[in-house]
Amino acid sequence: MKAFTQHSGRVAAMDRANVDTDQIIPKQFLKRIERTGFGQYLFFDWRYLEDGSNDPSFELNAPVSQGASVLLARRNFGSGSSREHAVWSLDDYGIRAVIAPSFADIFFNNCFKNGVLPIQLSEEQVEELFQRFATMQGAYDLTIDLEAQTISDADGVFAKFDIDPFRRTCLLEGLDDIAMTLKHEDKITAFEQTRVAQA
Repeated sequence: MKAFTQHSGRVAAMDRANVDTDQIIPKQFLKRIERTGFGQYLFFDWRYLEDGSNDPSFELNAPVSQGASVLLARRNFGSGSSREHAVWSLDDYGIRAVIAPSFADIFFNNCFKNGVLPIQLSEEQVEELFQRFATMQGAYDLTIDLEAQTISDADGVFAKFDIDPFRRTCLLEGLDDIAMTLKHEDKITAFEQTRVAQA
């Protein structure tokens, strides 16, 4: 898993509440067994027209959002089914952080397991970010510092955010569930050797 320490990137603003996982990655694309390759299908039904071309009215297709790595969204982002593929598609597209007033619990947990940082801010703070995005003449960039737990833009620090200390450490060190287990490999090996000896 990629570590997350500090990230600066372009913002894509999705002014929609209750974006569910079936919109993030539609069910017909869940047949792949790898975790990669899902980025091309991210928001498929909204992103493309029937002829396969980009829908110019969709937020991520706007010129100011090209190359975005920070997604700004409204409340209850990631609701619906528990598919982990939703986070895989965001990550494969290049999204490193999602900022919203609230997240669906399973989606929120899946983000941490896959190196994507979900940041929960107040409705008022999120609204101000949307306003800042809207008033920019060009692209809007944010810098997220996980160690300091701050979000800043060209005007300086915008907000501080809260995060569970254990999850923060895992992201800073790039530790998923398997990597956390392997940190105790010597103890696991020692235990296995005692079991073999007893057998």
